[in-house]
Amino acid sequence: MSLAEHVRTLGRGPGRSRSLTQAEAFDAMTQMLSGQAAAEATGALLMLLRMKGETAEEIAGFASAAQAALPALPVVDLDWPSYAAGRTRGEPWFLLSAKLVAQAGHRVLLHGWNGADTKVRAGLTEAGIPCATSTEDAGALLDQGGIAYLPLETLCPPLFDLLGLRSVLGLRSCVNTVCRMLNPAQARASVQGVFHPSYRELQRDAAQLLGWHGMSVIKGAGGEFERNPAKEIAVFGLRDGQPWADPAPASVAQVRRMSESDDLRLSDLWHGQEADFERELVLGTASLALQTLGDVDTRAETLWSTRPTLLPA
Repeated sequence: MSLAEHVRTLGRGPGRSRSLTQAEAFDAMTQMLSGQAAAEATGALLMLLRMKGETAEEIAGFASAAQAALPALPVVDLDWPSYAAGRTRGEPWFLLSAKLVAQAGHRVLLHGWNGADTKVRAGLTEAGIPCATSTEDAGALLDQGGIAYLPLETLCPPLFDLLGLRSVLGLRSCVNTVCRMLNPAQARASVQGVFHPSYRELQRDAAQLLGWHGMSVIKGAGGEFERNPAKEIAVFGLRDGQPWADPAPASVAQVRRMSESDDLRLSDLWHGQEADFERELVLGTASLALQTLGDVDTRAETLWSTRPTLLPA
């Protein structure tokens, strides 16, 4: 089936068009990643999906096709995608949360692309998280320290090119969601942030179709998996492969914007500079990640108090 046929399925008009099945979405993404699909058909399909709104079946089909196109990766415990633009986010404190999870003995793979926002990539060095130059390098780094970041442009150049079509089309496409659902190492658990609340259920339902075991998705700071400690938040996801939702209560009384940090750096907080709001942000985010992994015995507070303060100053 050509990509044009999938465009026709989506765009026949009122009463005749329909969503793609999971199998059709798999086929469509396979064609788009192959580089052989006409650019016009790719753009038409992505924009028709944006106008219609994606279904869980479509996202699951796209994500599974993208995953099938990836090279083999070593086994990890926790998948941590980072694809937000970050316009409403301050420092990427979630990187320190990911380090705490790795400190607990869980292998954590971060992956992503944040457009023109350089804070996450710059924050990797600040947080002492190594950036892999290849999938083989990612395996070595995970063996060394239990955590690594793999850039999307290194992980899957064709998917990176599809994501970059935003600058051509002028609008976000479902590729952003597909990247969050990529889970390149097929981890048993994944934590995800969204900017628009409606995507929480969409990503959860797609994850269930993909057979995932554990997942947590929140409306996070700037669209990342990063919780505001001053607010009760709704957490959606999967537990033992079944849909699940639960509120996470606020842990501090202070109310402020997430982007306000008084020039505090990641290494400042890690080295022990007092900052209750940021510390609770890091601990709360790490706690949610540990819960997603099913680790009910490890407390983020204990990990924080025993952390090795050897990050770059």
